Amino acid sequence: MTGGAPSGGAGASLVDRIHDGYRDLSPQEQRAADFMRDHLADLAVYNATEVARLSGVSKATVSRLYRRLGFDGAGQVRDHVRALRATGTPIASESPTSFAAHVDHELLNLRAALGGFDPSVAGALIAGARRVIVVGFRNGYPMALHLRQQLAQARDAVELAPLPGQSIGEELAALDARDVVVLLGFRRRPENFARVLDLVAASEARSVLITDSATLDADVVIRCPVDSVTAFDSYSAVASVITVLASAVLAAKLRDGRERIAKIGSVYRQLGELES
Repeated sequence: MTGGAPSGGAGASLVDRIHDGYRDLSPQEQRAADFMRDHLADLAVYNATEVARLSGVSKATVSRLYRRLGFDGAGQVRDHVRALRATGTPIASESPTSFAAHVDHELLNLRAALGGFDPSVAGALIAGARRVIVVGFRNGYPMALHLRQQLAQARDAVELAPLPGQSIGEELAALDARDVVVLLGFRRRPENFARVLDLVAASEARSVLITDSATLDADVVIRCPVDSVTAFDSYSAVASVITVLASAVLAAKLRDGRERIAKIGSVYRQLGELES
């Protein structure tokens, strides 16, 4: 690594930059780099003086290391680490997360998600569809699986896509105006998520999007924050939205829903699938 440009490139994460250029650092720079790598979450608040003191090197060494890694200074490093967390990258801290702070943030997410949409609109749309396809990738997939399970209690013809190990094209090839596609997409989405949205928009099918993104769009958009005070994103608000949405679908065609629930219960009993 020479000059101010890290070998990993300007778009690389701090950890990647350290890894790629570690052998070219001086012993003191390596010492500071080891500290930065081991205390990544704390770099969101530390200045160069604090990094130097805690890693046991001079402030000049830290400043030089910042430049070698491609940063102008501690402020740019702090912004970089905060941006990493905002994109969903897990960043651990040695300090335990306060349970009270976690609960408070969960409540903020719940209020933002549940206060931002009218469940009856999406509920009526899903209830009236010939067929419902629930689409989720990566972190959205277990949420899609849960939504599909909930909706299948309230109505028939609810499909999940993509199926494990399968592509999604065949599931979306025959969309028409009688169908509704429910898409769940959260940060760190795969590259093709926007193309799936575009394909659904170009079809005659209607769409419901559950997302944390402020820029993605659909016929009905339900925005769910997933940020957390912990190292990992939290999907509590998404799970609550799924519960409210499935309840709205059931309420939209209550008689049909009650009949389906009764039939499902009968099959459970015939198969002995549930504990008595």
